[in-house]
Amino acid sequence: MTKPNNKEPAKGAVKRPVFPFSAIEGQQELKTCLILTAVDPLIGGLLAMGDRGTGKSTTVRAFAALLPPIKAVKGCPYHCDPALPESACDQCRIANKLIAETIQVPVVDLPLGATEDRVAGALDLERALSRGEKVFEPGLLAKANRGYLYIDEVNLLEDHLVDLLLDVAASGENLFEREGLSVRHPARFVLIGSGNPEEGELRPQLLDRFGLSVEVKTPQDVASWVEIVKRRDAYERDSAHFLEQWQDEEQKLRARIEAGRKKLKDVVVPDAVQEAAATLCIALKTDGLRGQLTIIRAARALAAFEKQKAVTLSHIKRMALPSLRHRLRRNPLEEAGSAARIERAIVDVLGL
Repeated sequence: MTKPNNKEPAKGAVKRPVFPFSAIEGQQELKTCLILTAVDPLIGGLLAMGDRGTGKSTTVRAFAALLPPIKAVKGCPYHCDPALPESACDQCRIANKLIAETIQVPVVDLPLGATEDRVAGALDLERALSRGEKVFEPGLLAKANRGYLYIDEVNLLEDHLVDLLLDVAASGENLFEREGLSVRHPARFVLIGSGNPEEGELRPQLLDRFGLSVEVKTPQDVASWVEIVKRRDAYERDSAHFLEQWQDEEQKLRARIEAGRKKLKDVVVPDAVQEAAATLCIALKTDGLRGQLTIIRAARALAAFEKQKAVTLSHIKRMALPSLRHRLRRNPLEEAGSAARIERAIVDVLGL
């Protein structure tokens, strides 16, 4: 049963400053994987499942505020890249001159109760009724192009929206055909999902579309609990001062992400590392090649972020768990979870 969505701010409400990404204590795997999706969007998105109240949504929204700005065509509803006209929408492709502007990376929330028209777009009824014109009104998929589409409680998403997301994720385009109107526009985004596994599981087709998957757990040590509560309390008491304290750390991390993006194309993946990743996937009997591609892309992004010239077995080891934990077939006779199976395989196959 779908939960009502009450997370959209009321009109006229004052928008509160976002908690700094750098100030989030713990959840290092989640933070690292989010950063890697910014270094290389081709990794394919991130799924964060875990306990309630562990800061999944807070971390995602903090990450959105951290992202470096991008160049986009001014006035384009799809934020087309002026440097890549071949991947632009029809209007930008035929335009005589493209004016560039700097914008924040679009990060769009997809509410659970959203209609298909709101997600995929719809006919502009106002112009249709007042002027008799058939004009396409872009939806959330258009707004998320070249950015992030975030779905909280993704495991409760309606099936018809799951089908729509699967089609768009596979093609990178959204095709709208209705009321005699046919529009095709780019819809390439990084899909971020979060939720509590106790409330339901994802369909296997959608689960496989997430490049990385992390398990977010409640901290088990007193020091982490105390530090998390202290930082949150300081933010609640004086958010402006708290943001100022973390401003330098945020800027440093933003600069590292930008540097990682630039270095990514120069990072080398040796054949021996490719073979090790393939051997690991075969040993774990993962379906298809998507797991292998994800490990290599994530390891390359990690190396670029850490200013390394080549991917090593250490990078493969660190990225194996988030790349493969959601791609393993379940064995009802085995008590150990997917994480334990991957860790054993890393020792047996890679010797690490």
